[in-house]
Amino acid sequence: MKLITLVSFLLIVVQSLDLMAADRPNIVWLTSEDNSVHYLDLYFKTGAPTPNIRKLAEHGLIFDHAFSNGPVCSVARTTLLTGAYGPRIGTQYHRRSKMVPMPDGGRMYPWYLRQAGYYTTNNSKTDYNAIVKGGWDESSPQATWRNRKSGQPFFHIQNAGITHEGQLHFTADEMESVANETSPDSVTPFPYHPDTPTFRYTQARYHDLQQKMDAYHGEYIQMLKDDGVLDDTFIFYYADHGGVLPRGKGYAYETGLHVPLVVYVPKNWAHLVDVGLGSRVQGFVSFVDFAPTLLNLAGVEVPAHMDGKPFLGEGVTMDEVNERDEAFGYADRFDEKYDLVRVFRKGKFTYHRNYQPFNFDGLWNEYRYRMLAYMEWWELFQSGKLNAVQRQFFEPRPAEALFDLEADPYEINNLADDPAYASAVHDMRQRLTQKVKSLNDLSMFPESVLWEDAFENPVEYGRKNSARIAGLVDIADLSLLKFGKARKGIREALNSMDPWARYWGLIVCSSFGKDAKAFYKKAQTIAAQDTENLVRVRAAEFLGLVGEEDPSPVIQEVLAHANNQVEAFLTLNSVVLLQDLKGWHFDIDPEIFPAQWRATERSDVNRRLGYLNP
Repeated sequence: MKLITLVSFLLIVVQSLDLMAADRPNIVWLTSEDNSVHYLDLYFKTGAPTPNIRKLAEHGLIFDHAFSNGPVCSVARTTLLTGAYGPRIGTQYHRRSKMVPMPDGGRMYPWYLRQAGYYTTNNSKTDYNAIVKGGWDESSPQATWRNRKSGQPFFHIQNAGITHEGQLHFTADEMESVANETSPDSVTPFPYHPDTPTFRYTQARYHDLQQKMDAYHGEYIQMLKDDGVLDDTFIFYYADHGGVLPRGKGYAYETGLHVPLVVYVPKNWAHLVDVGLGSRVQGFVSFVDFAPTLLNLAGVEVPAHMDGKPFLGEGVTMDEVNERDEAFGYADRFDEKYDLVRVFRKGKFTYHRNYQPFNFDGLWNEYRYRMLAYMEWWELFQSGKLNAVQRQFFEPRPAEALFDLEADPYEINNLADDPAYASAVHDMRQRLTQKVKSLNDLSMFPESVLWEDAFENPVEYGRKNSARIAGLVDIADLSLLKFGKARKGIREALNSMDPWARYWGLIVCSSFGKDAKAFYKKAQTIAAQDTENLVRVRAAEFLGLVGEEDPSPVIQEVLAHANNQVEAFLTLNSVVLLQDLKGWHFDIDPEIFPAQWRATERSDVNRRLGYLNP
């Protein structure tokens, strides 16, 4: 009797697992690192052939407008993990200065899948900026779906590092001695790159790596076939962000944000997709949408903390998806290099808001400049051997830019000052500003302030400071006016009791440059007397950028009394800017910094000191 009961129980368990598998599809994410749509022939005829990815597309969908919200690994992967915008939840910096909690008590998406009975595995990159708990059954270089229980549905990520930026950190000797499979003569240089043997060799090498990545993922597609689960498995192929030739990864251009996305639709779950296989989807999707889509395909309710919305699964029509035509991107700190850019894409237009336009794109970033092509580009600029388009990378940017991507896919012709596009500029400016304010964009405060006050609960900090953030955005947007119209607002900001209003007032002054000479004396007073270190730095930076006063004494004093490491490397960013853009000299003694700030070779303070004191 006991044996019969046991057998009956086991049959029920097996039947339940079979039902679970029948009720929920398997899902696999095949990711590649650092490659935008520009490198695959599925999207650009000059891209590399990727036959395995193309086969997935023949039995699925190609998304022509898929975007990473951030152009670098940890920021992009945390957006995928959380389904939330980085500047809202405090995960916008690469690398993080402090891990932050998941927003509003939420969980990473694999946790929700596990609660629904999925076996969840990750092989194996994480690189998250948020604290995560309890998401994976296994996360390791050995992880596969094969250790699940019989009949259990699974979710698996397979990451290919083959195309990562580090693969292009070859030496000059290697470039001379190792031939690529792709001929350098066969590649088409990007229009903003100098056409040199170094750039051609680098692009050809990357062309080869795309094909190796495709072969790597082909092995895992074959594993799914061999295991007999392909007909029950959605397969997403996508890149974690763009890249990786210069001005790709780390920059909020199309080459940094516009990623390939192909979704294989399994035979037994084709009813969840209401469009023919092999179709190209024109609707816009971005990384905040991936977790909601995954959960929706799995029949799991999308939690409230996620900002995105599903683009596949029950309740989603492809007609509605194809009506989506907006995406939002952000670029903040990349290791030791600071920036603050927000991008709004709508239809064929993309609008860039460069909140600190004097921080030129090519500002020194140690990891970027390990690539020979980066170093050569910088050297050619210094020797005056670049044309006007190629020089843009090393010159201050406009506060705003509008690009028509149909006519100008590489974003080199700014239309913001063209009267014919005044209406489009106005519309896009309003849309981006509304987005920044609605998110309570935390980057309106310096990272050091967030490190001190916000990172224990970034979302709540943003809510409490929502009106203040909106006011700082309004001050920052004074740089979009003619100086005569902005002057009154700048004066009010510089006289504000709020230090971060003064901070942004000075950034606006730097954006106007010598047009803001009426505020030289006020800036000198602030540089000498303000109670906030970073406000003093911005005042000295303004005076140094316009050549009015040597910024070194004030900035070196601030560095000697920095309140924390984050404040120090934000200040060091200004040092590198003032040295490389305007030629100011700084004599910085590393011993002024606490030893723990310099404890590792790759600390942001050490990266800056290594460049300033070679």
